[in-house]
Order: sequence, then structure tokens, then C-alpha cells
Amino acid sequence: MSHTITINSESDTQSLAQHIAAHIRLQQNGFTLFLQGDLGAGKTTFSRYLLRALGHEGAVKSPTYTLVEPYELPSIKVFHFDLYRLGDPEELEFMGIRDYFEQRALVLVEWPEQGEGCLPQPDLVLSILHGSQPAQRHVTLTGSHSHYFSQLSMGDA
Repeated sequence: MSHTITINSESDTQSLAQHIAAHIRLQQNGFTLFLQGDLGAGKTTFSRYLLRALGHEGAVKSPTYTLVEPYELPSIKVFHFDLYRLGDPEELEFMGIRDYFEQRALVLVEWPEQGEGCLPQPDLVLSILHGSQPAQRHVTLTGSHSHYFSQLSMGDA
């Protein structure tokens, strides 16, 4: 099942992140979220708003060069991965990728296709595509949790 939402501004991105954060807070186990899209599509911007909606108050760094940025929040651990520069998915095995997918952890993965074969199935995938206007994006939500957002539109957010 999938659902596509059109985002027309950064505040729409923030609203979408707040809705998804509210859903993540209700989960009893960990949650895996894949973020797909071209360079500049807004994956890291979405991640920043999601972390803030979950209670993070500091800076949110892109993990492009560090591969992973951990965040200890009051209610959940978050591991934010950016696999864009990953040379080979096997590198994830060497760094102990499976340990990050522990109970009550949110794992955000940008560029998940770079880790294909070494990553578990996500609970939700956000595929972000550029729209016809500079700030416009089309976000398709797929996965086992996508039906929770089937009625969401940015008019509701």
C-alpha cells in the first residue's frame, strides 16, 4: 500500500514530520524509516524536523561523512544513517549494522539502496521527488505503516 502527498513548503515538511513522529511515539518496538530521493530532495531536512518533533533540541548534522549520527532522546534512541558515500554494502556488516536495530530505537536511513542486502525491511519508506515548483515535493509513503497516513494531506497537517 502506498500514499502520495504533495508538499509545497518547508512548513509542510515540518507538518509531515510531526505526524510521523506522533505515530513513531506510539510504537512499542523499534521503527525503521527509509528516506529515498535525489540529492537535494529534502531527506536530511525531513530528518531534522522529525528529530525535533521527537524532542531533540540541538543541531542536527547530516551523517554524510560520519555514516551515522546517534541521538539519545528521552523517549527513544535515534540512529540517523546516510549511506550515500558507502562503497559496498558489506561495510555495514563490518561496522555492526545489526546492533543499531535494537528495541525502542528509531533508525532513519538515507540512501537505503546503497545498503541493499544488509538492511532489514523498513516499517515505512518515504520516497521524495522534486515537483514542478522549486519548493514542491511529492512524497510517497509505502510499507507496513503507510496505511496510518492514507487520509493525510497537507491541508490536514
